[in-house]
Amino acid sequence: MKARVLVILAGIVILFTGFHNDKRDKEKKEFPTPQGIKNLLFYVQRTININTLVYELNVSDKDELNTKDPIKTYWINYVNGGYTEPLNYIQRKYAYGIEVKLLDAEKKTYVFNFVSYKKKLLYLIKSPHDNKYYAFCNINNKLLTLRKVFIQIEGGAFWTPKIKYIEVTGRDHLKNEEVVERIIP
Repeated sequence: MKARVLVILAGIVILFTGFHNDKRDKEKKEFPTPQGIKNLLFYVQRTININTLVYELNVSDKDELNTKDPIKTYWINYVNGGYTEPLNYIQRKYAYGIEVKLLDAEKKTYVFNFVSYKKKLLYLIKSPHDNKYYAFCNINNKLLTLRKVFIQIEGGAFWTPKIKYIEVTGRDHLKNEEVVERIIP
């Protein structure tokens, strides 16, 4: 009876946390790049599967920023056909959700961080060059446009995954080059 309850609980955890495993992921190690997202800020991928977390600028139909909730986060479930789905409560509050604070109301500048990794601060800033918002991050001691994050997970448990490294990729627009920083937690 106890073993059956544990199996059921493990199934519920897998179902509600986005830890859907897919044999194709481990064989190919190919991760899709999200396409056709007009206000994409950056995305996050993990070795668990090819499902991708998207962090998108939250704007109205008139392209006005939602100042109370400027970034929306959701999954692209590539394992099951590429549909989108919201983060569940556990994902939002303990893993992939973000905490956003207004820095400058006049310039509509924000600072944010992942709920699970508060050490790395990110910034939502409107560029004076093209009047668009970008997510900025300190990558290799330079403030660059954040493009993607990759998390290498090797074992561990649900609440304490063993993260081997985190790769943060950004764009240095002055040098027109991609920059990658590897973080060992």
